[in-house]
Amino acid sequence: MITVHPPAGHLAGRVVLVTGAGSGIGRAAAIAFAAVGAHVLGIGRRQDALAETAREHPGIDTFAADVRSAGAPGAIVEEARRRWGRVDVLVNNAGAAALVPLAEVTSSGIGDLFALNVTAPSLLARAALPHLRAMHGSIVNVSSTFGHRPLPGGSHYAASKSAVEMLTRSWALELAPERIRVNAVAPGPTESEALASAGLPPDVVDRIKQDEADRIPLGRRGLPADVAARKVAPRASDRSHPS
Repeated sequence: MITVHPPAGHLAGRVVLVTGAGSGIGRAAAIAFAAVGAHVLGIGRRQDALAETAREHPGIDTFAADVRSAGAPGAIVEEARRRWGRVDVLVNNAGAAALVPLAEVTSSGIGDLFALNVTAPSLLARAALPHLRAMHGSIVNVSSTFGHRPLPGGSHYAASKSAVEMLTRSWALELAPERIRVNAVAPGPTESEALASAGLPPDVVDRIKQDEADRIPLGRRGLPADVAARKVAPRASDRSHPS
């Protein structure tokens, strides 16, 4: 595993919002940002899971919210403003995977998936935008390798992540004149609760994980910390552009 060491202090005192911070990539990102001196507000639905994240570093505070609810974006940003008076970085990590064959898709299933993976990060970015403008901040969206390659049996999940990648590219161009950077990370198979949360039985989850590991040259799935390092490491350029 390659360990990325960001320059000491480049995020010291900055305020970072991380959604889906109760586990997996979100928890790893919250810890990584706090470790380089940022004030982190970890957001998620499960207070007990958020508490576990907060115990990892004193620089992590938490706020329990469902990012899909109508008042959540404003409440999240206001909580950060109340605590620290600013928002510098938004990490749109919360999301869900769904493996549903075309023959079984439903209107509500598609709607729920896009509400979490596409609509919620869009509205949270809109709510944070005045602060990001003031701080010349940044947005990091978490996509997936399936945002740019097909997923048989999971077409709508892939479509939602493709939408995230196009949002990233479009926002990067739109917000560049205001010196707001917008990037995305697109993890491959990564250890998290995503497969289990998709409702797959344990034996199927184990089989998928093994199949994925067998196709990876290193012989293992990624770790959340691998992805977190890509979020915290600075870009060589200060211009807005998608990764």
